[in-house]
Amino acid sequence: TILASITIPSSVTSIGTKAFVHCDTLEQISVENGNNSFVSIDGILFSKDMQTIICHPSNHPNSIYNIPSSVITIYDDAFFHCPYLVSITIPSSVTSIGKTAFMECKNLKSITIPSSVTSIAESAFFSCLELQSIIIPSGVTIIRGGTFYLCRNLRFFTIPSSVTSIGDGAFSSCHNLQYIAIPSSVRSIGESAFSDCTHLTSVTIPPSVI
Repeated sequence: TILASITIPSSVTSIGTKAFVHCDTLEQISVENGNNSFVSIDGILFSKDMQTIICHPSNHPNSIYNIPSSVITIYDDAFFHCPYLVSITIPSSVTSIGKTAFMECKNLKSITIPSSVTSIAESAFFSCLELQSIIIPSGVTIIRGGTFYLCRNLRFFTIPSSVTSIGDGAFSSCHNLQYIAIPSSVRSIGESAFSDCTHLTSVTIPPSVI
């Protein structure tokens, strides 16, 4: 069965994480009139106050998307497996990016993360195969486990001096990563953080790392 659309009834007040994961043919989500918790804009699901983007359907035809300026939180799995997306702009209102938020956005090449973001959860960009570069804001203190796992075309990456910890497998299988400098603020590097980075020629590790 091909699931192309979903309508959230007016009675629904909560939606859990991973509710729409692997709904690969889903094109749009609608919300019934009278629902006090959710709203749909162009087939994309938000909290009623537009402060949280909950789900950009996998099969939505967007190739370029600007997240509305009202959004503060990007929910877990919000853009999970959106193969048509090539470019996403995150507004300066956003402060946190949820777990696996952009996982398997296989054609995503460009994403702008504003300085307002202070938290990026685990595996946020897992398997973004075409992502070539990304700038982490200076307010982020932890690069969590699997954040950039299998970003095979990521070539250069700058870790800001605010970062104190790099999680397990954070950059694992970034096959084209060539150079990375770890700032003196970093105290710990997790297991397999840079495993299978087959083109990595230079890593600067400060004496602060335990």
